Amino acid sequence: MEPTVPDAFPPDHSTGPQQIAQGRLAEGPRSLFVYGTLQFESVLIGLLGRLPDRTAAAAPGWRAASLEGRAYPGLVLAPGVTAEGFVLTDLGPREWLVIDAFEDDEYDLGRIILASGEETWSYLWRGEELRGDDWDAETFRQEHLGVYAARCARLGPLLAQDARA
Repeated sequence: MEPTVPDAFPPDHSTGPQQIAQGRLAEGPRSLFVYGTLQFESVLIGLLGRLPDRTAAAAPGWRAASLEGRAYPGLVLAPGVTAEGFVLTDLGPREWLVIDAFEDDEYDLGRIILASGEETWSYLWRGEELRGDDWDAETFRQEHLGVYAARCARLGPLLAQDARA
């Protein structure tokens, strides 16, 4: 029996192509700050079929918060704190659609300013279920990454197919 990941993909996890009609990608974002599961090569490769160009980055004033009952985090405002992650810079239009469809409905795509002064986009958590602790990438790697990446590898082609429709 396959090990479980706590609510890694809740039933309403994927927004699907209908989200595009609501304009979430209308302004044509060019780069994406990732701070949670999308930091991991195996997750990106599973979803996109390749590893995009990425650069280490930090987002001051934000934190990757642990979410109750979920294996992935949410980026929330947090003065005096800095979220660590990567900026993805070479995503194609279809890859943006795949990532957008992958993200939970409780995320908004919004602009943030990185420590470098660069403005970029990120998925910002607007939902509830915030825990007081920060999400820990190493704990995720040890406890959930294998199963999570395998699910992304199964989900990625489905999302890519929807993005072509």
